[in-house]
Amino acid sequence: MSDLSNALRPLNELISLKGKVVVITGAASGIGKGMAFRFAEAGADLHLLDINMEGLEKVRSELSDFNVKVALYGVDLSKKKDIDSFWEELQGDLDILINNAGIYTFKDFLEVDEEFLERAMIINTYSVLWMCQHFIKRRKGKGGVIINVSSIEAILPFAKGLVHYDVSKAGVIALSRALAREYGKEGFRVNVLVPGGIETESVKKLKTETIFKLKMDVIQSGKQFYSRLPIGRMGKPDEVALVALFLASDLSTYVHGALIPVDGGFLST
Repeated sequence: MSDLSNALRPLNELISLKGKVVVITGAASGIGKGMAFRFAEAGADLHLLDINMEGLEKVRSELSDFNVKVALYGVDLSKKKDIDSFWEELQGDLDILINNAGIYTFKDFLEVDEEFLERAMIINTYSVLWMCQHFIKRRKGKGGVIINVSSIEAILPFAKGLVHYDVSKAGVIALSRALAREYGKEGFRVNVLVPGGIETESVKKLKTETIFKLKMDVIQSGKQFYSRLPIGRMGKPDEVALVALFLASDLSTYVHGALIPVDGGFLST
């Protein structure tokens, strides 16, 4: 196809994912759930992964209005054997991999022990590496799209008690850029979403617990965060999902190895 091929195609074709197959981790709630809805709307068939099967079942029932195939997998990303089993079980071809799953837990740096750090690294970083490795092996000679989800904390650490999280999410950025460098000429497009200040279910729960338990340091940190948001509000999971859809579609065929903040301008201030 010529360099002008996309310019000659109508917009609805460029954004369509009809006939494409996407894998989304952490799809039972939050950003992953938002992605599932937008990708289904765009016509993609879905393979949804999460440790929370009940949540996945609910997502699938809510996606019933879309005429797409939705397969569910209960995968514990902290276990490489679960990841390997998923890829062995996976039938048919696929085109897009979105590594969205992660854990976000607070702990004072001086209290972080080996077990706690290892869990953060395994789920937030190592699982992304293993998922990417399987995807590239499966798509060797064909190429594909990889979207990895990091965090603004990996670029500009802000909240206290997240040193372990910051390190794990920085690893996602390094991994993504290395893969972009190595596999770009083989037809793979690899990009990183960098969300921040997104009001997911887990964030809402954290806010409620913080107020209920009067954690003043966390409350103060939250106020400071809000004061730095140029857009003046928290983001919605769907606002991240829409950017993921752009990165997965033919609207972004020349976007590669990029970090895309979806943070209401936080990193700009």
